[in-house]
Amino acid sequence: MISRKYTYLIALAKEKHFGRAAAVCNVSPSTLSAAIRDLEAELGVAVVERGQHFTGLTPEGLCVVRYAQRMVASANDLKQELAQSRDALSGRLRLGVIPTALTVVATLTASFSRSHPLVTIEVLSLPTPQILSRLRSFELDGGIVYQESGQSPDLRMTPLWQENHVLITGSTSLFEGRGAVTWEEAAQTPLCLLTPDMQNRKTIDGVFEQLGHHPKPSIETNSIVSILAHVCSGHWVSIVPRCVLELIGVPQGMRVLDLIDPNVSWSVGLVSLARDPEPPMIKSLIAEAKSIDDMFGNP
Repeated sequence: MISRKYTYLIALAKEKHFGRAAAVCNVSPSTLSAAIRDLEAELGVAVVERGQHFTGLTPEGLCVVRYAQRMVASANDLKQELAQSRDALSGRLRLGVIPTALTVVATLTASFSRSHPLVTIEVLSLPTPQILSRLRSFELDGGIVYQESGQSPDLRMTPLWQENHVLITGSTSLFEGRGAVTWEEAAQTPLCLLTPDMQNRKTIDGVFEQLGHHPKPSIETNSIVSILAHVCSGHWVSIVPRCVLELIGVPQGMRVLDLIDPNVSWSVGLVSLARDPEPPMIKSLIAEAKSIDDMFGNP
């Protein structure tokens, strides 16, 4: 439905290399280059900066890419509408999920899959900035992020669950016999936390900063699985959302302690582009999210 010249340009903008873009499109580099030249002749503007190698798109080229991305997204929306009217929703649902929500999001995807068995779901673990960027370039249909991250006018946020944090430790002696620790006490422990670019880490740092503490973790990782493995070794402790453990269970030998003084929580939601009309895929996902409030413990 969309001229291949535009899909080639989208691939080139993403890959930033003629050879890689051609491989993604399953054509030769010469075929892709010829298509780009045809597109430039058709539009009467240069879309690619000229040189022996790809150096970037012109301002006009960036404008064309944005329109092309919207055209491709609209064409996919139309296919979904037609498939839904004939039989049932089908296609591919692409979700970007912050690492701390990867276990909990299974509740949503499982419910959605039961309602729409013909849809294939792709779940990618990504930091918040990448989720928002890929949403705006139509590379994702939706994202699971902290609600405060999705408050832009071009985005729609659907609340999912409230998230509070706990301290986890593999040590049998640390805070022995206690069920809770303060954030101030947590700041004095050998911490293993997510990397500073992760929104979850920023929220944790924000609490410590309000208390006048600036702990330096001895291990930083972008993986929740890695955090759990290091804590299970018995040397490190970590701060993670309680919901991470509620679905997969508490690993053997690990202790979970409430974090108090202060008691804080954050809201997690489903973010999507604010589009009219709303694409059938994301419309169905939002409806599914609203239907399982009780599972997430929302009021």
